[in-house]
Amino acid sequence: MMKLEDITGELLKQQNVPIEKRAMTNLHVLNEAFCYEKPSSFARGMRIDIGNVVILLISGTASIDEAGNTVHVGDFRAQCRRTYQNITGLLESEGATWHDIVRTSCYLRDIDRDYAEFNEERTKFFAEQGLDPLPASTGIEAKLCRPDLLVEMEAIAMFKRP
Repeated sequence: MMKLEDITGELLKQQNVPIEKRAMTNLHVLNEAFCYEKPSSFARGMRIDIGNVVILLISGTASIDEAGNTVHVGDFRAQCRRTYQNITGLLESEGATWHDIVRTSCYLRDIDRDYAEFNEERTKFFAEQGLDPLPASTGIEAKLCRPDLLVEMEAIAMFKRP
C-alpha cells in the first residue's frame, strides 16, 4: 500500500506528463445514469492517470442495481451494503481495492435517525476489508435524488499503476 506522501511526491515529479482521463463503469453491478427514463448527465466515476499515478473519482453511488432500480427500499443497512458492493465493483473495474481509497463522502437522508447504523455498517465493512489506516470521511445529511434512497457515497482512490 502506498502512502499519501509517496503519491504526492510522484505527482510532483510528473509536471511535464500529460494527464489522461476517462469515464469508469461496471455494468455488472450498476447501470449508467444516462440510461434512465429521465437521463442524468454524469459518469459513474472518472479515472485520471498522471504518469504512473492513478486517481479514481467515484460519483455519488447508492443502492442501485444493474437495471437502474433502487434495491432494498426501506432497509438502511442493506442499502449501505449494496452501496459498498457497487463502489467495490467500480474499484475492481479499474484494478483498485478499498485499500486504495483515501476519502469518502457519505450522504444520509436522515442523519439523526441513521448515523448509528451507518457507522456500525461502515466500521464492519472497513474491518472486513482490513483497512488501516482508515480513509478520511465526512458524513452529511442530504436530500437524495430519489425518495427511496437512504444513503449515497462518493469515494476517491489513489494508487500507482503497476
